[in-house]
Amino acid sequence: MAPEMVVESSLSMVDFGKELVADHTSVVSLNLFVALLCGCIVIGHLLEENRWINESITALVIGLCTGIIILVTTRGKSSHLFLFNEELFFIYLLPPIIFNAGFQVKKKQFFRNIMTIVLFGAFGTLISFCIISLGALHFFQKMNIGSLDLGDYLAIGAIFSATDSVCTLQVLNQDETPLLYSLVFGEGVVNDATSVVLFNAIQNFDVSHMNSSIVLQFIGNFLYLFLASTVLGILVGLLSAYIIKKLYFGRHSTDREVALMILMAYFSYMLAELFYLSAILTVFFCGIVMSHYTWHNVTESSRVTTKHAFATLSFVAEIFIFLYVGMDALDIEKWRFVSHSPGKSIGVSSILLGLVLVGRAAFVFPLSSLSNLTKKFSHEKLNLEQQVTIWWAGLMRGAVSMALAYNQFTRSGHTHLPGNAIMITSTITVVLSSTVVFGMMTKPLIGILLPQPKYTMSMLSSEPSSPKSFTIPLLDNDQNTPSPLDLFLRIPSHTVHHYWRRFDDAFMRPVFGGRGFVPFVPGSPTEDPTQQWQTEGAEAIDENKSILIQTRR
Repeated sequence: MAPEMVVESSLSMVDFGKELVADHTSVVSLNLFVALLCGCIVIGHLLEENRWINESITALVIGLCTGIIILVTTRGKSSHLFLFNEELFFIYLLPPIIFNAGFQVKKKQFFRNIMTIVLFGAFGTLISFCIISLGALHFFQKMNIGSLDLGDYLAIGAIFSATDSVCTLQVLNQDETPLLYSLVFGEGVVNDATSVVLFNAIQNFDVSHMNSSIVLQFIGNFLYLFLASTVLGILVGLLSAYIIKKLYFGRHSTDREVALMILMAYFSYMLAELFYLSAILTVFFCGIVMSHYTWHNVTESSRVTTKHAFATLSFVAEIFIFLYVGMDALDIEKWRFVSHSPGKSIGVSSILLGLVLVGRAAFVFPLSSLSNLTKKFSHEKLNLEQQVTIWWAGLMRGAVSMALAYNQFTRSGHTHLPGNAIMITSTITVVLSSTVVFGMMTKPLIGILLPQPKYTMSMLSSEPSSPKSFTIPLLDNDQNTPSPLDLFLRIPSHTVHHYWRRFDDAFMRPVFGGRGFVPFVPGSPTEDPTQQWQTEGAEAIDENKSILIQTRR
């Protein structure tokens, strides 16, 4: 055998051996990470009744402890099991979380407050974006933290305007505080979508040569993304409902209809990515439409399966994200750049946290007052205690901020510039401090500001039992006559739902199905419509009983 062939063979064996070692290392890392996920679930179950700790904080703490152990065992070389990849977050982890949020949300509360939600989520995020961007530009240039351009400062505004709807879902409960849950969560979803759209727009436009044409183009692109993303999600949801209603998969295999629902949900997200739209908005509205139509077209066993499947995928993705954020907080590579000036890093983190507080207060309280102009009765208005709760619950920053920061200030998970390293470490600090401090204080704060009898009675009075409840307040002659402005602003929240129900019952449900509107066919996945309406009535009675019991307590 020629010497050259021997050398090539030896090199091939060495490369193959390195690949085996790398593969084995990846297997070990995955095993450890799965074991940590199991540990988070077990510990979260044991701390279920604790009013200060939720599973997000539990995962963060376990991630921090794991990072310390890895840091010690590797002698300061690494603190995590694998590098963070923003594509992993946006393509695999975020879709089940946002879809399940839309799939499980109480639609009546959400759409009754849709004007306030859009007011907070879209306009409020723009106000927060402007304040954070201008504040960062003003303070950081004086601190000389590194070579950041105008695009970086605008990206900072988008990064820290994104509230953490994932953590908020675990802090608030839609059964205990339905009004606050619908507002905070709905605002969180629209806020995340707005922040991501802003971030992408900043990267796509040349902000160094800003003029009126660029601004108008930016606004037009922003509105297009919002409308197109929403319409795409609705269309995919309706398509899934129509296919399942017409083909009756459940007659032969419930596995097929479950698989189709899961794949269509993910398909909506990937379609939005394909067309460069806001995938967050698309998959959220797809979840709402599928829960309104598609879910009622499948067999009873498939309903149970899909409901728990979506919730489980969302739950695991949430724990995965917070566990990794905890480990990555101790990444030695990023902290090495700021080790020579810890005071500057602390100062940047403090300024960012202060801007987050001010930016959120700048729109929550004024926009709440504007929203109250559309309400006639006192129980429909947001009082000061509720406004403070909304302000506080939206102060948390999480995985979306982390992913956007990595996208802006790192390359392939690594940071090599001091200014970028400071921004990454400051983002980690803000995410950890806001999630732990504000997250731990939210439940006790709700207990102090909104005692149980107060918000259960609000829930009872704010949930009308029929569409007529939306119009009766406008026809009540015993109340003060509303001004023309009040009447104009009040019309959407009191009549849109009524007219939508009439349109839905007359045109949409006969075509796409839904509760009580799918004809009974032997062997089909739906039961008798009369039985469905009886079930719906029984569920409503049980819900009212539980509300009365809670109120008496």
